[in-house]
Amino acid sequence: MTRSTVTPRPFLNSLASFLFLFTLWAFAPGTAPALANGLIEIAELLAHPEQYDHQDVVVTGKVMNVQLATNRQGQPAYGFLLQDQAGTLKVVSLGQLEVREGDQVIVEGVFSRLRQVGRTVVYNEIKAISVRPLTRLNPDLVG
Repeated sequence: MTRSTVTPRPFLNSLASFLFLFTLWAFAPGTAPALANGLIEIAELLAHPEQYDHQDVVVTGKVMNVQLATNRQGQPAYGFLLQDQAGTLKVVSLGQLEVREGDQVIVEGVFSRLRQVGRTVVYNEIKAISVRPLTRLNPDLVG
């Protein structure tokens, strides 16, 4: 009777291999479009809003003017201004906000150059999928 043994592959067990595989996944066509495009400057979004309209984006900035709310269904919601030295965008989302006024954050979501709410038109807004403080990012994964 022959016994088959599986030998571990050291390449797949290292942090470097994880990062290599993650990079392949993140930049593969059709996957993680916001990450594949990389960070977008607020100035770029403001200068070319039609190019990014209804596109996934990832931006960083400082949280300002936080507003907590409840939607029509009674779910918690929030909005804030995302600001950097070049400009300001509005960020909205459902759920609990896990950052505070003044925090530096990374926002991933869908950009809209304009959205009509009744008689009001809202310009340059991101409907956030995630909002994370930059301090929570793993320094081993940041280049």
